[in-house]
Amino acid sequence: MTFAVFLLGGEAKPVDLEDIAMKANEIAPGRFAWRKYPSQINIKNVDAFLWDAKKPKNGNYVLNSGKDEWVLTPVGVVFARERIAALRGVDVSRKALSAKDKNWMRSERERMLGSPAFAKFRAGELDGVSEQEAEAFFRLDSYVTGRAREQKLLRLINVFGEDPELGEAVKALEMKVRRN
Repeated sequence: MTFAVFLLGGEAKPVDLEDIAMKANEIAPGRFAWRKYPSQINIKNVDAFLWDAKKPKNGNYVLNSGKDEWVLTPVGVVFARERIAALRGVDVSRKALSAKDKNWMRSERERMLGSPAFAKFRAGELDGVSEQEAEAFFRLDSYVTGRAREQKLLRLINVFGEDPELGEAVKALEMKVRRN
């Protein structure tokens, strides 16, 4: 959202929410669309992302300057200027996640964080993680083989490999699982 506000001149003047939604959809087609009606932009989703970008814990990049109008903060201007060039040519579009997928992600993340393998990884005891614990971390066992095993492993790596809390464990435990 910060990039959309920046590209619409939000460093100097307030930008309307609907304009931001259109620019965001132009930058990342489908990312802010309805799941059931993918050709339609979900304005509530765009608004929620703007409110998140306003929070100090998320960078404090934008300010709500009136009813449905947003401007960049000085921090937001610096952030956008430094990173806008890296956005060129990158496909940031995606389909919206279904409620089922969101629930799966949340429950899998909680399960992985509560696993014995993750506890040992966090304690710096990676060598103490057994093959069974590493496989259980990825929900693998001797019955999941071949292509199904690889697909299951890749899905979890793709979804959680960059997770701030789980990412390093996913990468380290992947090596343990693939070694065996």
